[in-house]
Amino acid sequence: SNAVAGESALDRMACGLGGKLVLPMIKEHIMQMLQNPDWKYRHAGLMALSAIGEGCHQQMEGILNEIVNFVLLFLQDPHPRVRYAACNAVGQMATDFAPGFQKKFHEKASRALLQTMEDQGSQRVQAHAAAALINFTEDCPKSLLIPYLDNLVKHLHSIMVIKLQELIQKGTKLVLEQVVTSIASVADTVEEKFVPYYDLFMPSLKHIVENAVQKELRLLRGKTIECISLIGLAVGKEKFMQDASDVMQLLLKTQTDFSDLEDDDPQISYMISAWARMCKILGKEFQQYLPVVMGPLMKTASIKPEVALLDTQDMENMSDDDGWEFVNIGDQQSFGIKTAGLEEKATACQMLVCYAKELKEGFVEYTEQVVKLMVPLLKFYFHDDILLTNSTGKSMPLLLECARVRGPEYLTQMWHFMCDALIKAIGTEPESDVLSEIMHSFAKCIEVMGDGCLNNEHFEELGGILKEKLEEHFKNQELRQVKRQDEDYDEQVEESLQDEDDSDVYILTKVSDILHSIFSSYKEKVLPWFERLLPLIVNLICPHRPWPDRQWGLCIFDDVVEHCSPASFKYAEYFLRPMLESVCDSSPEVRQAAAYGVGVMAQFGGDSYRPVCPEALPLLVRVIQSPDAKAKENVNATENCISAIGKIMKFKPDCINVEEVLPHWLSWLPLHEDKEEAVHTFNYLCDLLESNNPIVLGPNNSNLPRILGIIADGEIHEAIKHEDPCTKRLANVVRQVQTSGGLWTECISQLNADQQAAIQELLNSA
Repeated sequence: SNAVAGESALDRMACGLGGKLVLPMIKEHIMQMLQNPDWKYRHAGLMALSAIGEGCHQQMEGILNEIVNFVLLFLQDPHPRVRYAACNAVGQMATDFAPGFQKKFHEKASRALLQTMEDQGSQRVQAHAAAALINFTEDCPKSLLIPYLDNLVKHLHSIMVIKLQELIQKGTKLVLEQVVTSIASVADTVEEKFVPYYDLFMPSLKHIVENAVQKELRLLRGKTIECISLIGLAVGKEKFMQDASDVMQLLLKTQTDFSDLEDDDPQISYMISAWARMCKILGKEFQQYLPVVMGPLMKTASIKPEVALLDTQDMENMSDDDGWEFVNIGDQQSFGIKTAGLEEKATACQMLVCYAKELKEGFVEYTEQVVKLMVPLLKFYFHDDILLTNSTGKSMPLLLECARVRGPEYLTQMWHFMCDALIKAIGTEPESDVLSEIMHSFAKCIEVMGDGCLNNEHFEELGGILKEKLEEHFKNQELRQVKRQDEDYDEQVEESLQDEDDSDVYILTKVSDILHSIFSSYKEKVLPWFERLLPLIVNLICPHRPWPDRQWGLCIFDDVVEHCSPASFKYAEYFLRPMLESVCDSSPEVRQAAAYGVGVMAQFGGDSYRPVCPEALPLLVRVIQSPDAKAKENVNATENCISAIGKIMKFKPDCINVEEVLPHWLSWLPLHEDKEEAVHTFNYLCDLLESNNPIVLGPNNSNLPRILGIIADGEIHEAIKHEDPCTKRLANVVRQVQTSGGLWTECISQLNADQQAAIQELLNSA
């Protein structure tokens, strides 16, 4: 229709020209239209407002309060089409401006939408208000929704009961479909807080699935299946188990009738997703259902799209068919693909990833057929969902983990089938979002397979590709600098250049991931291969480079030191000076990478790195003692500096005056943001306590209350996982103090209530 074409054009104009230009021109017209007595103008004005939100995001954000207050008034408009358009605008803004919209307008928006859902004058308005509520709750922080939860749930329940009666009496289902999805969305957001309302909804939802068997109720039934599985996931296994058996039987019955379902039956995709959620809820107990669910799932995941090679004339004749996407391949020819069914294919691939992840070795029977399905998808260029959901990439390391149970020979065969395709995809994939996932997946696969998984040809090809990626990174940066000198350069161009830069940096992080997995698997054996990339990595850490380049360049050298020492020292001339100079860099990310590097030099570097320790110490202390060291943006860098000093004292104690440094180091504990470094510092603290270090204990054990405070604060901040061996060591330290009667009483009396509870929690867990 003209209206839809107009909305699409406005959306494209706003995105293309930007809000700076578009909003002032459109705003005046919209305001006039909203005050027009003719409902058609008010409707059009609200729909236009919905269309420009994405493109005018920045400019609208400043006046969002005014816009929202104005739009909410139209939920009371006398004409139902205007109320519908107001629901549309609220739902669209809830998506475009999330989560800021929810934080600012949670009370107003949720109340207004619930009132509109009770608008008995129009089913369409009710349904659209429910759809807007879904948009609102999907992106609403859990903490904001909880205060309204009781009221929200009771409204949804009363509307569901009324609409269920209407379905039985009149056959109307539009509003019920949306209400069921609203309930699912609320449960998904508030998670375990939905437990008290579980029994209110589950009987009715099960009733719908059992009885809504007519063809016209397929969508309602599918959405209800989705709702049940999302509620189950939200409330957890313990609460859901009372209904799990019934729900599984209902799903199995539908699955058994699957062969009778038409290919376009909406229940299929809902079923596939519901099975995956049931797998997450039931864990290993789900394995028994695999023979039933895998057939239809593999069938959907194996959908082969219809393709065609067309000249321009043929393409024009087909352009009315929305089911086709085209890519121009030159010479007035286009390659077309029919996208119908591809979304279902993407969902099915995601579910296969879920089964592999949740069931691990329990999925081994299916790994071979899934690998044969997934690997060719690395060359699938068309449908964004298939690769942007990243199912293919994510599946590879998970499938290797599943296959491990069959022994090394089977595992190696599977890896050989994947490896060449993954490397080729890294070299040829044009979409950076997809490329980054494939690179991450490849790195994870190397970590699973370990030393020996790449042959000389692989190394040769991979080295060439990584070199190309790094050269492209530098070239793109130069091109962006040229664009910044252009006469058309403005704020909007800068925004677009910044997006490109973020995308390039993300690929750089994945280059770092791949190198990390290779260094950690192959150790110093891989250094001759690495030398072809060395000049490019050295270029990353030059002082004039942007901070992300320096951060990731230092991270790569950190890996060289950590995994390839003492042989790493032959490259020290390239990175040692920049690393020490970067400890006090203005960028916290660079400081963190440099401080971590100093720590691994002390821990793994060997004797060649000894002179680094006394030189680095005052630099690390300067960072720790700076006034804003614990500010949110600085805390990770600061904690890496504290950890690095701990590593110097532990692994190179004769390089510094430990007795002088130790009291300062204790005063900086505990670490709680960087969990990995927290484990290092607590382990070193345990070493000192177990050896009765007099500086740590203090005269007459006077430091013990402070030590217990450090341990308690670490527990409060969940600095160490309970399954970590360090937890047991800390608990043993506490138990030792417990045996000393009066000293224990004195220590505990100096802790606050939260700290005392944390100590008890630690003792209970270990």
